[in-house]
Amino acid sequence: MATFHLVLLIHAHQPVGNFDSVFEQVYQQSYLPFVEQLERHPTVRLGLHYSGCLLEWIEQHHPDFLARLRQLVARRQVEMVGGGYYEPILISIPPPDQTEQLRRMNDYLARHFGEVPAGAWLAERVWEPGIPSVLASAGLSYTVADDLHFLAAGFELDQLHGDFVAEDCGHAVRVLPSLKALRYLLPFRSPEEAILFLRERAAQQPGGMAAMGDDCEKFGGWPGTYDHCYRDGWIERFFTALEASADWLVTTPPGEYVATHAPLGRADLPTASYPEMMEWVLPTASRKQFHALSKEFASRPDLLRFLRGGQWRGFFSKYAESNLLHKKMLRASERVRGLAQRRWGRAKRAKLVRAREHVLRAQCNDAYWHGVFGGLYAPHLRTELWRELVRAETLADEVAFPQSNALRIGRCDFDADGAEELVVSSPRMAALIHPTGGGTLGALDFRPSAVTLINSLQRRPEAYHDRLREAAQGDADRVVSIHDNVRSREKGLERFLRYDRWPRNAFRLLLFSPAKSFDDYPAINLEENAALAGGDYTVRTVGPRHVDLSCETVLESHASEVPAHRICCLKRFSFAHDGEGCRVSCAVELSAAGIEPLRAFVGLELVLNLLAPEESDRYFDTPDGQHFLRWTAAVPAAPPAADSMRVVDEWQNVAATIQAPGAAEFWVAPIETVSESELGFERVYQGSQILALWPVEIATGSPWRGEAVLRVAPAHPVAGKARR
Repeated sequence: MATFHLVLLIHAHQPVGNFDSVFEQVYQQSYLPFVEQLERHPTVRLGLHYSGCLLEWIEQHHPDFLARLRQLVARRQVEMVGGGYYEPILISIPPPDQTEQLRRMNDYLARHFGEVPAGAWLAERVWEPGIPSVLASAGLSYTVADDLHFLAAGFELDQLHGDFVAEDCGHAVRVLPSLKALRYLLPFRSPEEAILFLRERAAQQPGGMAAMGDDCEKFGGWPGTYDHCYRDGWIERFFTALEASADWLVTTPPGEYVATHAPLGRADLPTASYPEMMEWVLPTASRKQFHALSKEFASRPDLLRFLRGGQWRGFFSKYAESNLLHKKMLRASERVRGLAQRRWGRAKRAKLVRAREHVLRAQCNDAYWHGVFGGLYAPHLRTELWRELVRAETLADEVAFPQSNALRIGRCDFDADGAEELVVSSPRMAALIHPTGGGTLGALDFRPSAVTLINSLQRRPEAYHDRLREAAQGDADRVVSIHDNVRSREKGLERFLRYDRWPRNAFRLLLFSPAKSFDDYPAINLEENAALAGGDYTVRTVGPRHVDLSCETVLESHASEVPAHRICCLKRFSFAHDGEGCRVSCAVELSAAGIEPLRAFVGLELVLNLLAPEESDRYFDTPDGQHFLRWTAAVPAAPPAADSMRVVDEWQNVAATIQAPGAAEFWVAPIETVSESELGFERVYQGSQILALWPVEIATGSPWRGEAVLRVAPAHPVAGKARR
């Protein structure tokens, strides 16, 4: 039998901002034992890719691991593969950043392993037709894409036993097709089944190859796979089986295969990623339909190849929070690059170098999307990228506006949604006002501590919520693919499936019936007036430190005999420095025109996310003591309490005080999402909603006025050691 090649590219990554404990656990359960197995089986040869954020952690915590990798490279058993240094989705970042991310990884691998990589790993295998030009700009000559990319271009599976040339504007790279069948065989079926699959392919395609590019974490890091792969010996048996098949099967690193074999031809691949990703990106209703259709035609692979779902960029439409983070990153990147083109002294150039590093770190892909993987629902990952951008913007302003204490207010379509926002910035703060989103504050950064304070997540229906409601627990001891995992980390999670009417912005005005009670607030059952809460506000004036907005609506009465009220709302946002911190206030004037006075509750809602709901250094500070962030309560805003509430985060060194003169109560409730991760279904704290509440009676000609003030300052005492 002619020699058949197995080309493996194993990818390892941990996101920027992930917990050290997670890095360490996956290192011990996946990265280290996998390399130990390679050391015991020197004829098993493959490509390894580690993201730059993971390599930095390994270099700091386990430098001996790099030495072991160097030995594997020196004996030509392992090929180190490049990619974007901080694991960005390359097509989502500006071209200069694409090249820099790739070249940084090239430089790192050359410095530590003695060779510039020939190929690149594409984060989440996200391909667009311009990728060949992107890779070629950094001197890279090959990559791996899924077989689905090829099938969608019209190829047949039996054609995918070699590599192909993909070209864009004269720039060409070689592309190896990664077989989905191998991804699902390794390590979830027996080694014997995997060898049988390869033997069948070898018989059908003598002298050909089968490639697989997939995550190292599936070999020990996913639930149940450590015991399966190492204690039960799956990897040992698989590597031994490969060695026993050496008379017809050889494992070949991807770069070596490309260098020693001619391509099978040209491939013009469409925009795609792996199949699961293209399902996850679809809006929930479409995703359900897509999933049902995929099941209906599961026995018809000839048809399924043409059923592809969405594209990765769709996450920006599906999740406004992802889009806002992405557009903030793009703006910061453009600003820092623009400043770097000018002449500066040494100190300012150094600041721009640091700012550039923060921007590149903020391009790490995980917090921009959500599926079984992806970190959009993980507040610590989302926050870390935001924090990097706060640092970058702060440094850029220090270069552009030295010695300036001024507050600046500008207008632009910040999030590229077709509506204009107002951008507020100063050395102490950055804020974003959404006039067409209820006249609310969508972002608030406290620059001295590099903290973003709002950063919550709207609770919305997800396709897998139906599975949580309906499906019984499966066999928790069975080793399955991560995509079939139905574990739940907490019983009764379905009771937390609540869906917000509005994005989780701050200073949202809620006007609702006085018949409502506190219990309706966490239940999202206030039935507040939609126009005032989430409608379009008109920008009336923009001053040096304030913005005036207005909105008019008709409030229909539930009683047919009671006439409607015409409501006019005026909102004024004011911004100022305040001691060592800053102050944001929202003053409201409500006028009601009707035959009878309008009796209602008026609330101004704040949203704050301080990340860790059960850590002792994050808490509500009240006259009756401290409360963890998951606190739920209706608190009187009058003696013996007060008309203010303080929330403290000693770890991030920030404290926020909410004042609402004349308010009757503060209503406090956690914002908790139910999401799916590689560990199963889990409840995640996404911040707290805090409603300053006034009972009002508004007669014609007698407007009601109220105000909520948010004061932000460094926390005291400051925790001496950062921890999560």
